[in-house]
Amino acid sequence: MMSNIDLFTPIQVGPYHLANRIVMAPMTRNRAGDGNVPQPLNVEHYSQRSSAGLIVTEGSQIAVDAIGYPATPGIYSDEQVAGWTAVTDAVHEKGGHVFLQLWHTGRVSHPSLLPGEMLPVAPSAIKPDGEAVTYSGLQSFVTPRALELDEIPAIISQYRTAAANAKQAGFDGVEIHAANGYLLDQFLRDGTNRRSDAYGGSVDNRARLLMEVTAAVASVWSDDRVGVRLSPLQPFNDMRDSDPEATFTRAVEMLNEFALAYLHVTEMGSETPGAAGPEFDLRALKQHWDGNYMTNGGYDKKRANAALAAGKADLVSFGVPYIANPDLVERFKQDAALNEADAETFYGGGAEGYTDYPSLAKS
Repeated sequence: MMSNIDLFTPIQVGPYHLANRIVMAPMTRNRAGDGNVPQPLNVEHYSQRSSAGLIVTEGSQIAVDAIGYPATPGIYSDEQVAGWTAVTDAVHEKGGHVFLQLWHTGRVSHPSLLPGEMLPVAPSAIKPDGEAVTYSGLQSFVTPRALELDEIPAIISQYRTAAANAKQAGFDGVEIHAANGYLLDQFLRDGTNRRSDAYGGSVDNRARLLMEVTAAVASVWSDDRVGVRLSPLQPFNDMRDSDPEATFTRAVEMLNEFALAYLHVTEMGSETPGAAGPEFDLRALKQHWDGNYMTNGGYDKKRANAALAAGKADLVSFGVPYIANPDLVERFKQDAALNEADAETFYGGGAEGYTDYPSLAKS
């Protein structure tokens, strides 16, 4: 049954009344300053996009040993908190809402990015196929070190501290990054988790860390200012699962224990059927979720409005369109042409391809 809901229908997300259902998706852009600190360029970038119903920032490392890429921001130092405070102040000044994405990259880091050239950590010591992005170029992934059982509470504590730092920086909430082949996703999927203790084996065990992290983060914020991102079909970072439908359906059901702000499910990977495991209909996940459901994956205005009207989602996040269109909301409203994104400037660099895309007023 179709409804009249579209991208411009207001929605309540936790304590926040969002003017529209257009979300700026989290996107790594590799433009943090020294010390993984957000800089004035980042402030301008996010400020330009404040008309989104909600901004979810690029992934931000929860600790110095969670880093996986050059020039990505963190949320573990006083300098980073100050840098992010300038971002939240700028977004709020324009009436926007912004959540910080909490990130631990796990096994897809590289010793050259970590303190003392330590090995990356993971649920199991399984080397991913592919290459890490480092300051000296691409280097083969290494075999990670499996976390000991008694080390896991420290990981949870890092998430809790990062959540508190995000609160200090003035964010409206946080999104837990449990997608795209990073640490929490590595625990969740059986292609990367071969543990035989309380964090391995059954789906409930493999989802245990995600649940404990969510509880820790929610203890800082409150459930309704926390989101979780999942990627059931995403093969990125050499990810797969033997039964993704069972894994992610159960994980979603377990997350209903929390009255979260939203569940953010990316459809990325569906374009390569079978790459991450047997196919299943991602739309069925919404039937198992009790709260706001955000979808993501190559949507344009027409497809997004159709998904909302059909009840297949409550919010839609946009990635590449937001790179090139700081005023995406206004362009959608006017059915105006969109700027084309320059893929050559997606990662690293300065203002070019980051803050210099024209708005309608300047086109």
